[in-house]
Amino acid sequence: MDRTELKTEMLLDLSHTEARELFLKHEYPWEVLPEIKDFITELIGKLPAKEYTMLSEGVWAHKSAVIAPTAYIAAPCIIGEGTEVRHCAFIRGSALIGKNCVIGNSTELKNAIIFDNVQVPHYNYVGDAVLGYKSHMGAGSITSNVKSDKSLVKVHTGDEDIETGLKKFGAVLGDHVEVGCGSILNPGSVIGRNVNIYPLSSVRSAVPRNSIYKNRNEVCEKR
Repeated sequence: MDRTELKTEMLLDLSHTEARELFLKHEYPWEVLPEIKDFITELIGKLPAKEYTMLSEGVWAHKSAVIAPTAYIAAPCIIGEGTEVRHCAFIRGSALIGKNCVIGNSTELKNAIIFDNVQVPHYNYVGDAVLGYKSHMGAGSITSNVKSDKSLVKVHTGDEDIETGLKKFGAVLGDHVEVGCGSILNPGSVIGRNVNIYPLSSVRSAVPRNSIYKNRNEVCEKR
């Protein structure tokens, strides 16, 4: 897999996020991760007051968003138009959530940019991650964001390893990615556009766009 496929413009449609300006500053999408908190804090000051409500200090939601009373949401956080945050969701802060998303029961978010129409509906962990437009994580699928030896995360392409300089980096999902139930996206996973990940898969490398992934030895191109 060529590293060109890992560039932001190859993975993500930036018309479906309020973080467009942030991504345009960088070549690769994971490079935004250390800047998410400050970007959200700045963006809060630019939100149209007629459209958004402050739920607590540093936490703003569009007036059309539906927030369950048992959800926990820490600052800074912005929740977009038409998004549903369900019971017992745990948003730990530094989360920018787009339009028409579903943040489901017992789902945990931390330092993440969630594009429009994304669904993380059941028991998901999404930490230090970017989820592209219309991506979906099946029940129990997670992004693992720290290596067991605590070393810096690399992106494995098959041909080379790309140093990220990040200790915490879960995953980047391109647009229209489907992650099967119970799958683990190991640190530094980058999933190309229009990819389907089999249930119970363990992903440890970049996955080329328009493919079906079962394990690293069973990856086929969609027909």
